[in-house]
Amino acid sequence: MRRGAVIVAMLTLLGCASGAPYAWRLPEGFPPPRVPEDNPMSVEKVEIGRHLFYDRCLSANGEQACASCHRPDYAFSDPRPLSRGSTGEVTRRNTLTLINVAYNTTFMWAHPGLTEIEQQLLIPLFGSEPVELGISGAEEEVLARLHSIRAYQQLFAAAFPATRDPFTFNNVVKALASFVRSLVSFDTPFDRYAYFGDDQAISEPAKRGLALFFSERFECHHCHGGFNFTQSSTHVFGEMPELPFHNTGLYNVGNRDAYPNDDQGLSELTGNPMHRGRFRAPTLRNIRRTAPYMQEGSIATLDGVLDFYAAGGHLVVSGTHAGDGRRNRLKSPFTDESDHEHH
Repeated sequence: MRRGAVIVAMLTLLGCASGAPYAWRLPEGFPPPRVPEDNPMSVEKVEIGRHLFYDRCLSANGEQACASCHRPDYAFSDPRPLSRGSTGEVTRRNTLTLINVAYNTTFMWAHPGLTEIEQQLLIPLFGSEPVELGISGAEEEVLARLHSIRAYQQLFAAAFPATRDPFTFNNVVKALASFVRSLVSFDTPFDRYAYFGDDQAISEPAKRGLALFFSERFECHHCHGGFNFTQSSTHVFGEMPELPFHNTGLYNVGNRDAYPNDDQGLSELTGNPMHRGRFRAPTLRNIRRTAPYMQEGSIATLDGVLDFYAAGGHLVVSGTHAGDGRRNRLKSPFTDESDHEHH
């Protein structure tokens, strides 16, 4: 009997038809993320997902990988304000980091219906407005391409041993989702200071900043609170919070409480005009590496972000987007400049 067949037989007998259980690399006391019942984590799925994530073969034209826009050296985000897909089309919004994305309650900037990574992955894989990996219409070609690679033959067989033909996009999505869930990061100076009693882990200025961050004077923590520094977080021991989307006063086009026509935020999906300009507050972990900031990448630096919130919004003095975001009546009260008297 071949080695691969022996492994499949052993896994089946052990009740591990989807592979070896995955051990989360989390500090003691940190809760693991939620994982869908139909896609349990396994070592094998994470490994094949890692290969697929970095492989340009996954795009229809062989020109782009997931990692082309989610670059590991930028905390799995993109240093460009907007990314480009495999055919050159520009994305509408800035690419979010994938660090700790396993803890998200929702995905994308403003999509309350996307509550699992498996759902979100369908958009870059098969979406057409804009085209990212561009697989729609080329499914058989892409699967045949993957099947022709010997390493993938072994990896797919190991990750999905109970399946006669493991080369399906359902399995591709499950593997990619498993790898993305594995991208957790809690070994930081802040974690050592806040959770493990190392008073020397961060500097005195950082401690003062921490106190201001969690103060009612600046109110940053209302949208960027919790261990993942975003209100949009959950885990196996936590309740699903209210879906958190906020208008921060980035725009007030024509002083009519509007955002640019090409991106009205949450209201595009809910149909509620009161939701114009609302976007999800992203995690602040690894924030230094994820510039530029805001949903369209319009603020280049963290200093610029702080100046924006200190002003209570953005004043656009000319052009098609002219208007005073500071006076947007749909703006979150947590971004009111009257509460931030530090300028």
